[in-house]
Amino acid sequence: MKAILRLILLVCVLGTSLSSYAAGDGKNEFNPVETGVTSLSIAPDARGASMGDLGAATDPDAYSQFWNPSKYAFAYSQAAVSLSYTPWLRKLVNDIFLADLSGYYKLGSGDNQAISASLRYFSLGEVSTSEESGIVGQTLNPYEMSFDLGYSRKLSEKFSMGVVFRYIYSALGFSESYAGDQNTGASAFAADISGYFTTYPMVGRSECQWAWGWNISNIGSKVSYDGGENPAFLPTNLKLGTTFTFPLADYHTLALGLDINKLLVPTKPRRSDYADGIEGEEEYINKLEDWKNMSPISGIFKSFNDAPGGFKEELREINFSLGAEYSYNQQFFLRAGYYYENEFKGNRKYFSLGAGFSLNVVRLDASYMMATAQTSPLDQTLRFSLTFDMDGLRDLLGKRR
Repeated sequence: MKAILRLILLVCVLGTSLSSYAAGDGKNEFNPVETGVTSLSIAPDARGASMGDLGAATDPDAYSQFWNPSKYAFAYSQAAVSLSYTPWLRKLVNDIFLADLSGYYKLGSGDNQAISASLRYFSLGEVSTSEESGIVGQTLNPYEMSFDLGYSRKLSEKFSMGVVFRYIYSALGFSESYAGDQNTGASAFAADISGYFTTYPMVGRSECQWAWGWNISNIGSKVSYDGGENPAFLPTNLKLGTTFTFPLADYHTLALGLDINKLLVPTKPRRSDYADGIEGEEEYINKLEDWKNMSPISGIFKSFNDAPGGFKEELREINFSLGAEYSYNQQFFLRAGYYYENEFKGNRKYFSLGAGFSLNVVRLDASYMMATAQTSPLDQTLRFSLTFDMDGLRDLLGKRR
């Protein structure tokens, strides 16, 4: 029964194209990096998603907790809170969604530090199990959630760093009391560490902004739904990004960004990568056992040199995002982007569009995803984000008084 749920999770969360499985000269080169709690990798906000899932070095906002928490130290407002909702894989089902609540607060009078928090809830809808006889068994509502707290601080006028501590709970299984099985969920703890650098170069007579950012996220313990017999790595990820913003005219600006991502998770051994016969079988079993027993920290370093295809396959594990954001007077926004993942590592490739409108108190953002393959379950994904600016709310209340 639990195997069925794991299959549902793999299809729903990864959203990969199974047609790429047989790609490449008749060989099975489709070999994505396997992780647990993969919903942690889904972008929660419409702004970042509309730029091709980009945000390591963009201007700070309430959703920096996901992209790069060190940006909060450079946030313009004293505090902000955001709520987002993403209907997920609506081409397949209609009850899977991701909800996210994020916010931050600047500490002290020096404008140098901030605390932040976020709560994510990913629902896989309603799943009914059945026995081989066709009798309906249990009705389940599998979900994954995480709660985290962060702290960021400026270390100079141009550079800041941030840390985040995260609790994760994944409830994908169910209890079969008659079989003595009470493993219904898995917990994990993780941490992020990040940095952000921004400078203001002069290009001609115009002052521009050039920012760089990095974030190593979800460094933490493994998760397991069966008492530790099949542990899974968290989706530890290295994100590097840069964004260049320049004025087009009075009140008009354009930002161009690039993010590069790599999962810091070792590739799970496959039987097909080893020779036939007893010796190949023994080598595969030993490698698989080493992979299961590998610590998360060792896995981070192993992830740079473990792909069976060598350096060529390691390059395949690098994903990138290209994005642009046009702003008029920081009140109206148009965005576009592109996300690329190698066809043998998941084959997620899509364009994205979005827009936003901001008043003194509230900002509304929306995004729309267009997968390059019409059969992709990620095609036509919508996201909506609502942000409340506490400075604007305070000024509004002050005026009313």
